[in-house]
Amino acid sequence: MRDYTRLDNFLNERLKDIYPEPFGEPAISIMTQTVPKLMQDYNIPSGAKILDVGCGHGFALNLFKEAGLNPVGIGFGEEAEKCRQNGFEIIETDMSFTDVPDESFDVIWCRHVLEHSLFPFFTLSEMHRLLKVGGVFYMEVPAPETACAHETNQNHYSVLTKNGWLSLLHRTGFVDVKMYDINFSVPAGDDTYHAYSTIRPA
Repeated sequence: MRDYTRLDNFLNERLKDIYPEPFGEPAISIMTQTVPKLMQDYNIPSGAKILDVGCGHGFALNLFKEAGLNPVGIGFGEEAEKCRQNGFEIIETDMSFTDVPDESFDVIWCRHVLEHSLFPFFTLSEMHRLLKVGGVFYMEVPAPETACAHETNQNHYSVLTKNGWLSLLHRTGFVDVKMYDINFSVPAGDDTYHAYSTIRPA
């Protein structure tokens, strides 16, 4: 029998690392392009149930709703309350340890949250569990060693290479992975996000 007391204490300490993410560009422009692209690439039907992991201010939730989907968010604190006030269902839970039943969602949207996982292989396994067979998974993560130095951010624990993430997706059981880079410039210099879309096979 394993004793997880030290892990629990460590995870509780990491709560102190969390800080509110600023919202604005380039996130708005990127999501405005990637949400319709995902829906078109996978022919996602109206009414599909989608989980937005780390829903933040709710911008993507609104895009999903406007596209005819049924969005649910994972979020915390004031941002979660704001999303609730706007009529969205919000679950306040650790993304790696949800109490949500297996195969609950047709689509999982996981934009800029996996770099905050202490154990991304485990977190990806949780995403796989929550996704219906044949469901679509989208993830977007910051690339390491850009001008923005994402690996140095206070609560970025897993800023991996493009192929490192690809390997974890395959190990988790996802198939037909499509990946591309999102390149842009900010005041600090050139930056890159790695984007992946994939499905849970039968």
